Amino acid sequence: MSPAERARWIEREDKMPLTMQCELAGVARSTVYRRLEAATRQECIEEEDDQLRALIDEEYTSRPFYGSRRMAVFLRGRGHRVNRKRVQRLMREMGLAGMAPGPATSKPHPQHKVYPYLLRGVAVTRPNQVWSTDLTYIRLARGFAYLVAIIDWYSRRVLAWRISNSMDASSCVDCLEDALRHHGRPEVFNSDQGSQFTSDAFTGVLKREDVAISMDGRGRALDNIFVERLWRNVKYEDVYLKGYANMAELTVGLAQYFAFYNAERPHQALGYETPDHVYRAGVGGGALIVDKFGDADLEQEKIGSTGQRRAAAEVETDTA
Repeated sequence: MSPAERARWIEREDKMPLTMQCELAGVARSTVYRRLEAATRQECIEEEDDQLRALIDEEYTSRPFYGSRRMAVFLRGRGHRVNRKRVQRLMREMGLAGMAPGPATSKPHPQHKVYPYLLRGVAVTRPNQVWSTDLTYIRLARGFAYLVAIIDWYSRRVLAWRISNSMDASSCVDCLEDALRHHGRPEVFNSDQGSQFTSDAFTGVLKREDVAISMDGRGRALDNIFVERLWRNVKYEDVYLKGYANMAELTVGLAQYFAFYNAERPHQALGYETPDHVYRAGVGGGALIVDKFGDADLEQEKIGSTGQRRAAAEVETDTA
């Protein structure tokens, strides 16, 4: 057995002094001290990364247009000595990118087909006309998770959701199948250009169900605004307040929150009705994405004489 393998027997927490452990294992003390110091440094780095992720998550939820440059400035303002490269790594691990055109905009897998955006100027006037999805980072007391949800644009109802410890496509596909199984199928399904949603596994389910596939335009910050607003509500009204410790606690807590969100929480954009009521009744919801000054924007107005609302302009003040 090599000295390196024997050095792994030695533990700082052991009651036996390190000097005696080294002598019994037949390894040099300097070797053991270097290994233990390296492990301690790595633990400190990981602990600080967790603190940075928590700050990035909260700031990004408030300001999703922040890219790595602005986020690095924000973190330095909070007293953390970080460079942009480290911030880029953390944001990439969290699946975050600033809502602006340019190098930081998320890209699909190079071998996956990207579909055009189909919803600009389209009035959403009924449930199950348009669904959309997105993935977000959820911080835990120790570690993190990813949450995917599917929302009905007309009623803002959360139709299905899943949590996972990775950003692969499997949990997204499972969430989609669950929504289709319990709520039928939409006419159009919108997502961003992330590799989870451009994958053959995900788009194949939509093609099987004969659903038109729409994907956010590159750099179009508000093309999927309803899910982005949902993330803000979930985090500020539940996740940040509860401080979930692990995946089990998060699963139970989100199940309770989404039940409340759909069935009890009045929504300003729905005339203070609940998503469940609007989804079932087919009255009181609606949405429209329009171009304004050459960019994607949202505006609130009546649709005909039905009293249906388009409340997407309330990006900052609406509680969705």
